[in-house]
Amino acid sequence: MLSRVADCLYWMSRYLERTEHTARLLSVGLTQTLGQNPAAAQPRWARILNALHSPTLLKLEADAYAITENLTFDADNESSLVACIALARENARQVREQISSEMWEHLNRLYLRMCTSSAEEIWQEGPIEFLQSVKEGAHLFQGITDATMSHDEGWYFIQVGRYIERTDATAMLLDTHFRPYLAAQPDEPPPLEFN
Repeated sequence: MLSRVADCLYWMSRYLERTEHTARLLSVGLTQTLGQNPAAAQPRWARILNALHSPTLLKLEADAYAITENLTFDADNESSLVACIALARENARQVREQISSEMWEHLNRLYLRMCTSSAEEIWQEGPIEFLQSVKEGAHLFQGITDATMSHDEGWYFIQVGRYIERTDATAMLLDTHFRPYLAAQPDEPPPLEFN
């Protein structure tokens, strides 16, 4: 296998895993901050944005709508859904002969869905439902990959990309959420959060 092919398969998989992770954290953030005033929701969004490597949004005093719009449709933000899906599609396009036609068609449909959606549209229909459909799209791609691709070197590079991205995302999430525990004084109770 050529290193170029392995690289494209690896990054295609990483970007799709990042898509799923971003959609999941956005969905959790929207659910947790439902009904909260922006000041009370700010610490939750801060942790989510730090976990997604997007702390610059905090400086903008962004609300849930602006955060969702940026993390969904901002092509300049490498962690946004549209950027991740576009990059996954570009990597898949470069190695179309190595992936199944079903994989390409599904990824292309997911990409076209993102390109034809807008922030206003998803807020009218419900952002949680939209994010759920994005997560399902990433999961379907994984299932299609496992069912239609030979489990050879290429498939293993896809698995490596998926699990390295998942490990990185999990480590960043744990670091972001448990940092306050490390900063707590020994005689103070640990900072707890209830919904």
